[in-house]
Amino acid sequence: MLCKPATYVPEHVITMEDTLAIARRLHPDHPDLKLALRLIANTGVRTRHLVRPIEETLRHPGFEARNRTFTTEARRRIPAVVERALGHAGLRADQIDLIVFVSCTGFSMPSPTAWMINTMGFGPTTRQLPIAQLGCAAGGAALNRAHDFCTAHPGTNALVVACEFCSLCYQPTDLNVGQLLSNGLFGDALAAAVLRGDDAATGMRLERNGSYLIPHTEDWICYAVRATGFHFQLDKRVPKTMKDLAPALQDLARQHHQDPAGLDFYIVHAGGPRILDDLSRFLDVPPLAFRHSRATLTEHGNIASAVVLDALRRQFDEGGVPAGGAGMVAGFGPGITAEMTMGTWLPTPSARRRSTRTT
Repeated sequence: MLCKPATYVPEHVITMEDTLAIARRLHPDHPDLKLALRLIANTGVRTRHLVRPIEETLRHPGFEARNRTFTTEARRRIPAVVERALGHAGLRADQIDLIVFVSCTGFSMPSPTAWMINTMGFGPTTRQLPIAQLGCAAGGAALNRAHDFCTAHPGTNALVVACEFCSLCYQPTDLNVGQLLSNGLFGDALAAAVLRGDDAATGMRLERNGSYLIPHTEDWICYAVRATGFHFQLDKRVPKTMKDLAPALQDLARQHHQDPAGLDFYIVHAGGPRILDDLSRFLDVPPLAFRHSRATLTEHGNIASAVVLDALRRQFDEGGVPAGGAGMVAGFGPGITAEMTMGTWLPTPSARRRSTRTT
C-alpha cells in the first residue's frame, strides 16, 4: 500500500519573470538568447524553489563546495519530510525494513541512508538502496524497487526518499541552449513516501510494475561530468519521446487487464508541457487527467525524481480516488527510460469494513 507522500520545497522562490530577467542580464550578447527565452517561457513554470538564495546560486564556488552544500542541506531538511511520510502511513522509523534513497543532484558515500539510520531511529538491520543515475525516472524506479521488496518479503515496509537540489548543478559558463533551458526549468524539492506491506492504510495498492528503455537514446538526457561538476545535456529530440513511451504504458495497463485510456487516475513525470500534451494525445485521455503533474510543473518546476511523489500527494489532497479505481504512476528519465507502476486505490480500512458489512 503506497501511502500519502510528504513533500517539501525550500524557502527561496524564483519566478518566471525573475528567470527571464536574469537570463537577459547575464547573457545579453548570446546569439541564441531569443530562442532560449522563448523555450523557458514555454515551459509553463510559474515559480521554482531554491535551496540557497538566487545570488548565491548564481555563483560557482567549485564542485567540492557544492557537493558539501548538498549534504548539509539534505541532512537539515530530510528528517521533517520523512517524519510526515511516516505519520501518513501510521508507522515509526523502526518499523521500516528498506530505505530507497534517490537523487541525481549530489553524491556521497556512504549514502545518506546510512546517516538516516544512525540518526533518525531506523533499525541497524534496515536495508539500503541508493539510486543515483536514473535522473527523473528514479522516482518511479524507487517505487518499483520498494514494491518488489515488499512483494518478496511479505509484511515488510519500505520508505522512499527523493532529494533533488537541481540548482546546485547550475553552470554559469555552460552556455548551450539546452543548459540555458534547464536553468529555467528545474527546481529543488524533497519528497518521501511509505510503502506498507499490508493494506492497513488508505492509498494506492501497487500490483504490477515495469520498465522500458527506448533503444540508443542514452545520450539524449545525460550529464557531462567535468571539474566543475555535473553539466546537464538535453537533446532537442527529448520532447518527442512520448510517441515511443506511450505504447509501453499502454502495454503495461493491458497486461493488468485495464484499458489504458480509461484509468481512474494518472500520476506521471512532468518534464515539460510538451510531454504532458503528447501523452494525453497518444493515450487518448483528456488533459485534465494530468492536472496534478501539470500543477507540480507550474508551481515547482521540474523537480526530477520528486515529481511523481508530489503529483501523487496532490491526488490525496484532492480527496483521493473512488474505492477500487485503477491507476498508473510513471516516471521518465535518462536512457530514455520509463518506470511504470499499476495499482488500485483503496479507501481507509474502516470504510472498507463498512462496505463489506453493507454488501
